[in-house]
Amino acid sequence: MAPLTVRMLKREPVGITIYGAGEDEAALFRALAPRFGIAPRITGEPASEANADLAAGHRCISIGHKTRVTSAALRALGRAGVAYISTRSIGFNHISVQYAQSLGIEVGNVAYSSDSVADYTLMLMLMAVRHAKSTVLRAEVHDYRLHETRGRDLRDLTVGVVGTGRIGGAVVDRLRGFGCRILAHDNTAKAAAEYVPLDELVRRSDIVTLHTPLTPGTHHLLDRQRLARMRRGAYVVNTGRGALIDTEALVSALESGRLGGAALDVLEGEEGVFYVAHQDSPVESKTLLRLQQLPNVLVSPHTAYYTDRALSDTVENSIVNCLRFEKRNQHG
Repeated sequence: MAPLTVRMLKREPVGITIYGAGEDEAALFRALAPRFGIAPRITGEPASEANADLAAGHRCISIGHKTRVTSAALRALGRAGVAYISTRSIGFNHISVQYAQSLGIEVGNVAYSSDSVADYTLMLMLMAVRHAKSTVLRAEVHDYRLHETRGRDLRDLTVGVVGTGRIGGAVVDRLRGFGCRILAHDNTAKAAAEYVPLDELVRRSDIVTLHTPLTPGTHHLLDRQRLARMRRGAYVVNTGRGALIDTEALVSALESGRLGGAALDVLEGEEGVFYVAHQDSPVESKTLLRLQQLPNVLVSPHTAYYTDRALSDTVENSIVNCLRFEKRNQHG
């Protein structure tokens, strides 16, 4: 597809309603508006049935990924005249694309720099195999003894990468610098790695890292049976989507001591938990609490994507999605 240019946009500003925008996102949308010829209407509230009227007069909206868009909200947005939703994320699991399409609303996602998630993935791997959580927590209370178990060097390990698209491929590129053995699983061989069936990858890997989209076919890709096939003492890293793992089965494997540890930036049931301060309110997810009690489990709140470069890519590409939609439909 030909790139959009400023010349193509020298017309009346295109109205776009931006939902769920943080302060930095809102500032960037406003800064880019003159360049792209858009008139943004911005709110920090996520798209809902109650505020769908903010999109009135705009065929395109941009939404964040932190809050699920309900069916009622989609119907209300459709009634307001919305015909295109650009989600500022790669994944779609916070919105029913099929239901939106049934209402005549097209949904598009964005691409952003794969470096942010790939860098974070390598950080989690290194923290996991070097017992970083226990070491740091001990130091915080002035216990400076060494961990009972020595860490491991990545060069001595086999890392299995599940999904080698942009992000998984970037992880493979980084791993090559560490000199470790790399196994990969994907429908198409795209990266410099040894491609094997998933069950073989799980059986042979010291670390399994997940980078495949969440679909009905990949839901609980690491289920109880596959977790049981992993090497004793192996690690699981997930910066993809929480439901790629059967979390209850993972907790059982960790609590039994069969697995060496896990580093999770995403979690099943994270909606309504991550991105919220819970110092004064209880965390209702018993699974999350069990995981965080384990000394060999790192949990972070879906933050791997959270860099300046990724923000810039996400905002700009969300605008471009809307403008391309308008260009395709300008004679409709």
